[in-house]
Amino acid sequence: MAAKILSRRILLITALAGAIVFSAFLFYFIPHNSVRSDPTSDPTSDPAGVVKNTAPTLQPEATNFGLPARLTIPKINVDAAFEQVGLAPNGAMDVPENQNDVAWFGLGPRPGENGSAVIAGHYGWKGGEPSVFDNLHKLRIGDKLYIADNQGATISFVVRALRRYNPQADASAVFVSTDGQPHLNLITCEGTWDKTAASYSQRLVIFTDRE
Repeated sequence: MAAKILSRRILLITALAGAIVFSAFLFYFIPHNSVRSDPTSDPTSDPAGVVKNTAPTLQPEATNFGLPARLTIPKINVDAAFEQVGLAPNGAMDVPENQNDVAWFGLGPRPGENGSAVIAGHYGWKGGEPSVFDNLHKLRIGDKLYIADNQGATISFVVRALRRYNPQADASAVFVSTDGQPHLNLITCEGTWDKTAASYSQRLVIFTDRE
C-alpha cells in the first residue's frame, strides 16, 4: 500500500513539475511586510503580496523521517526554522512568511526520503535587512548542511552542484529525480532586481545529496 501511495505521489509531483517554469513557480520571494513606505525606492522590496494556499496537502506515506524542523549550514552561518508550504493560487510554490525562515515544499518528499526534497528561502529584503539565503551563492561542491527533524534526528547532505537559471527555464529537474536516491535542493533568487517584473533576474539552485 505504501508503495502504491508513493507511486501516486511521484506521478502527481512529476505532472506538477513538468508544467512548471521558473517564472511561474516560486521565485518571487515576496516580503510579507504589511506596510511599505515606498517599494519602488528600494531594490530589495516588492510591491506585491502572496496569498497562502489553504488547500490540503497530500498525506505522506509511512516514513521513518520526521518533519523538518531546522536547517543549519555552518559555512554561511545559517540556522533557520522551517515553515511548510504548498502551492499558492497562482500555481507558484509558496514562500516563507519570515525572511529568516526556510520553507519546505510539503507536496514533495521529506528531507532524507528518496526523491528531491525542496527548500526555499528569501534573498534580499526591504530596507537592506538580511535574509536567510543571502549568502547561499557562497556554497561550493563538498560543503555540508544539516536537517534536524521533529523526532530529534539529524540528516546531513553534501553539495553536488550549483546552477543558475533564467526565470523562463524549466524547473522540473529541481523537483523530480528518478535515480531512487535522497536529494535536497535549496532555491532562492539572485541577480539584479527588475522593478517591472517585481522579481530578480536569476534563480540559484543548490543541489545536494544525502551523505
